[in-house]
Amino acid sequence: MVDHAERTAFWQLQFCVFLWGFTAILGRLITLPATALVIWRMVLATALLAVLPRVWRGVRGLDRRTLRHHAIAGCVIGLHWLAFYGSIKLSNASVAVACLALGSVFAAILEPMVTGRPHDRSEFILGVLAIPGVVLLFGGVPLEMRSGIVAGIAAAALSALFGSLNKRHLDPQADPAAVTAIQIGLGTVFITGLGVIAFGTDVAFAAPKGADLGWLMVLVVACTLLPFMLWLRALRHVSVFTTQLSLNLEPVYAIALAALLFREYADLTLTFYLGVVIIISTVFIQPKILKR
Repeated sequence: MVDHAERTAFWQLQFCVFLWGFTAILGRLITLPATALVIWRMVLATALLAVLPRVWRGVRGLDRRTLRHHAIAGCVIGLHWLAFYGSIKLSNASVAVACLALGSVFAAILEPMVTGRPHDRSEFILGVLAIPGVVLLFGGVPLEMRSGIVAGIAAAALSALFGSLNKRHLDPQADPAAVTAIQIGLGTVFITGLGVIAFGTDVAFAAPKGADLGWLMVLVVACTLLPFMLWLRALRHVSVFTTQLSLNLEPVYAIALAALLFREYADLTLTFYLGVVIIISTVFIQPKILKR
């Protein structure tokens, strides 16, 4: 029997997924390099959270051990965003979000390792079922876009790892706004340092101008802060696997929007979409496999 808290958490997740469906579209609209896009996204999100008194009250209530766990999670989410937007820049929005559908497969493998619950052999079946879809993804895109698939798969794995870390260490009493501020703030420091070392200051700190600035604010407020805090609240009542299962609707929304707005289907073949169908199909049979 599903209680009221679980039902509310489920619908919060669906709303988060709907909002996150626009992140790939905004990543395509914003012309900044992936590194600068992620850094500005995290910097602006941290700045907006820092003006909330509840954030500072919540941060003061966290001990050093908890702060260390959130710092690690913040680095992982920063790497996830870097890989995800790198995938969009290297290929397109459809390819990047299609790869995210592998998140539930990675979650089925990583969550037991991180949280300490026993592994189930059926969870590894999920990875096997997704392999043909991944092969078709590679075969259905132009050669120059295949590096985008590699980055997208890395983004899916990092997403599952991030969710697993939060599931293990998230304090039910902690303020989601404070946790979000700590994770994104400390993740900003890590990604900024990494970006400067890897690409130099000119790329890492490329300034948003004109329309880029407007789209970036939409990305920060509507597609980062709001769904991030709702997701942390929902995670108290649902598993990481359920979360990843819901997140697999994100590619459906994003691919439809990309086809409508950017006509991305012109760059992709039927083989690509067949791969997407196989990967997303594994999402709907996963509960049955795990139940057995």
